[in-house]
Amino acid sequence: MNTSVPRRVTAVAALAALALGGLTGTGASARPAEAAGAAAAPDISLTAVKQHLTDLQSIATSNGGNRAHGRAGYKASIDFVKAKLDAAGYTTSLQTFTTSGATGYNLIADWPGGDPNQVLMSGSHLDSVTSGPGINDNGSGSAAILETALAVSRAGYQPSKHLRFAWWGAEELGLVGSKYYVNSLPTTERSKIKGYLNFDMIGSPNPGYFVYDDDPTIEKTFKDYYAGLGIQTEIETEGDGRSDHAPFKNVGVPVGGLFSGADYTKTSAQAQKWGGTAGQAFDRCYHSSCDTTANINDTALDRNSDAIAHAVWTLSAGSTTPPTGKVFENTADVSVPDNGAAVTSTVNVTGVTGNAPSNLAVGVDIVHTYRGDLVVDLVAPDGSVYSLSNRSGGSADNIVQTFTVNASSEVANGAWKLRVQDKASADTGYINAFKLTFP
Repeated sequence: MNTSVPRRVTAVAALAALALGGLTGTGASARPAEAAGAAAAPDISLTAVKQHLTDLQSIATSNGGNRAHGRAGYKASIDFVKAKLDAAGYTTSLQTFTTSGATGYNLIADWPGGDPNQVLMSGSHLDSVTSGPGINDNGSGSAAILETALAVSRAGYQPSKHLRFAWWGAEELGLVGSKYYVNSLPTTERSKIKGYLNFDMIGSPNPGYFVYDDDPTIEKTFKDYYAGLGIQTEIETEGDGRSDHAPFKNVGVPVGGLFSGADYTKTSAQAQKWGGTAGQAFDRCYHSSCDTTANINDTALDRNSDAIAHAVWTLSAGSTTPPTGKVFENTADVSVPDNGAAVTSTVNVTGVTGNAPSNLAVGVDIVHTYRGDLVVDLVAPDGSVYSLSNRSGGSADNIVQTFTVNASSEVANGAWKLRVQDKASADTGYINAFKLTFP
């Protein structure tokens, strides 16, 4: 977390208590129930997150004791994260910028699938200050979203929204990397980001449980998670405007996030609520050489990592613009031969005036034991082909997803086909249903 942006000072304790309905207690180990209709998020392994932190510590130790912008330790950190994401099936890209006379790097990772017009983005800054390795600030947030991204891959998760993860450079110099990313996006691309989640310091050794009070839906998602653990939260004010959510918020993107505290002092009331030591900073090693792997509270890191996964799964599960209007569906089963010829399921669209929409909702329900074998296309009445899935999703089962297709160049009425081909041997399945929804 950088210190170059002014802090907001405001009284919020009463508001936080009111929002939580007076909930008390320090929490339990049980995970809360997932929201109705949302797929259950996996438990994020504390051991795995801590291993990422150990690796980041080793990188800093081998590169002058830090991972700061313009230093070898930062580029090594970026390369470390990128390699793990590439191996997990993400589409990654490095965005470069120049500040303070040195090249900076943002790492952007997109998970294949989901509605490209509805993006849920999660980010953390990966750079440290020059005075230390930056394990809590902000190895903690970076490691947690890395492990969440890897959990998405392991689960073969295919949400309604498109998932994007980011690791920002030069945050400690004034949010430089995230500002560059946001300012480089065309307005149409910005409008596709339906939520940005920020995680900057989530394993503080004397932790608090703070939630950003920006977008109400995102805020409620995190608060509900902690309420399910019996943990009171407070509104995050110490770092407001000081981290990478600020550039997104400034252009109208809904934002939210978690924070476990930096150099502010924990009060007696907070210590009673969360444990720890009153009268001491949440992180006494903030921006110091002692911000090492020893500067982490495992319980806070574990809870916050699980809360991140809960939010990613919950907020990506549903469409913010559910389709309504005329529905055309074929529920007849069509067998998909193993490593064989393509097969089709057809719906006949009638009674729709003019062309198809730019947001045609294509509902796909394919039962298959290895989705990574499948090539799935939408074929318009004139034979035009729109790719929906091209052997993506790895070893996960099934493709049950609604895709959004810009079919505005096609006449709406006619025979539309879902075309599926199995391109490898040993796994079988069938088309269970195919549906088009015209708004």
